Amino acid sequence: MENVGNVLMQKYEFGKMLGQGNFAKVYHGRDINSGENIAIKVIDKEKVLKVGLIDQTKREISVMGMVKHPNIVELYEVMATKTKIYFALEYAKGGELFDKVAKGRLKEDAARKYFQQLICAVDFCHSRGVYHRDLKPENLLLDEYGNLKVTDFGLSAHAECMRLDGLLHTTCGTPAYVAPEVISRRGYDGAKADIWSCGVILYVLLTGQLPFNDSNIMQLYKKISKADYKCPSSFPPEVRRLLKRILDPNPATRISIKRIMEHPWFRKGLDTKQMTSTVEKEMPLVNADKLLFEPKKPDFTKVSSFNAFDIISLSTGFDLSGLFVENDKKDEVKFTSTKPASDIISKMEEIATSLKMEVDMKKGGLLKFKKPSEGRNGPLSIDVEIFEIASNYHLVEVTKSCGDPIEYQKMFKNDIRPALQEIVWAWHGE
Repeated sequence: MENVGNVLMQKYEFGKMLGQGNFAKVYHGRDINSGENIAIKVIDKEKVLKVGLIDQTKREISVMGMVKHPNIVELYEVMATKTKIYFALEYAKGGELFDKVAKGRLKEDAARKYFQQLICAVDFCHSRGVYHRDLKPENLLLDEYGNLKVTDFGLSAHAECMRLDGLLHTTCGTPAYVAPEVISRRGYDGAKADIWSCGVILYVLLTGQLPFNDSNIMQLYKKISKADYKCPSSFPPEVRRLLKRILDPNPATRISIKRIMEHPWFRKGLDTKQMTSTVEKEMPLVNADKLLFEPKKPDFTKVSSFNAFDIISLSTGFDLSGLFVENDKKDEVKFTSTKPASDIISKMEEIATSLKMEVDMKKGGLLKFKKPSEGRNGPLSIDVEIFEIASNYHLVEVTKSCGDPIEYQKMFKNDIRPALQEIVWAWHGE
């Protein structure tokens, strides 16, 4: 095994290599401060740029920041140097579920437990508008307690990737697990395609074999398009009926996740907490350049002035955060204004009132907006901080401090940003 034998960003110690692909290697790591075991995924930036996969890498980071769930591998942090991108990830000590299946079929109760956890994770992804598109046992890991963890969102898509017809059109995934409508290239529903893959995984867990298998790729696709598979005689009738509804070649009549979760076989021994459980901690946005050049932010106790060093650190040339998160996906945005601070504050209060959010004015030009009603990730809270760069020239930072990122992004795009146009001189990074 390769051993890197160094320390990343004075935070993480590298251990042995756990695996590698064409553009990335994964190492066992340790958080120096906490002693916690982690996995470190190292991506070669030059290779990714050369083959045009930078958008895919950005999407993977963005998506993983949106799906915090007990049955999904957590992305703790993203870091970068001039040549590498590093993911600090939750460490799944139990390895791939594929290794268990490779030894033979699982007992019904064990297969059901993994299938329950898989469906709960996929349901959560879909609630965030995220479609995995490459579900298979190799992308399902196990932690030290035997709990399933979905990983590898490199081929995932967000609802915003859909065309005007409301469908996805990129053919991707692993042939034996891919839904027939994906192969047809006529557009497909990402949620229904993921459900099909879950059905193939359930069959594999219970038999140790693939339902659709042929060395000739065209014959394989024919079997998939007709749902041409056979259940062993040992299959319980309940499972046989459930699989028939999941592996339905017609996505319009294929069972939904909601119906799967209501199925009697699925609900046996189900821990209902896992159906709604989420992790509310969110991955912080990381600015790649600031890992190499990060001036200390001044301690503003009032609306105060920036010096030249502070202004340089905020310039677009030093901001590579777009490498990780699209502009309209960021939890923090900045804009400059030539209006007096009092006008900016009045405008922000006006916007908060129109959105029925509570307003709290703090010291140092900090406004806090809070929505009384709670979303899926708790009450939405927004911080607005105003800094004076020069007389009647201000920098304003708008940040989601807690709450649902999807709710915040929609509110910012549809309500806050349009209402700010009359006081904005320029948006940072545009």
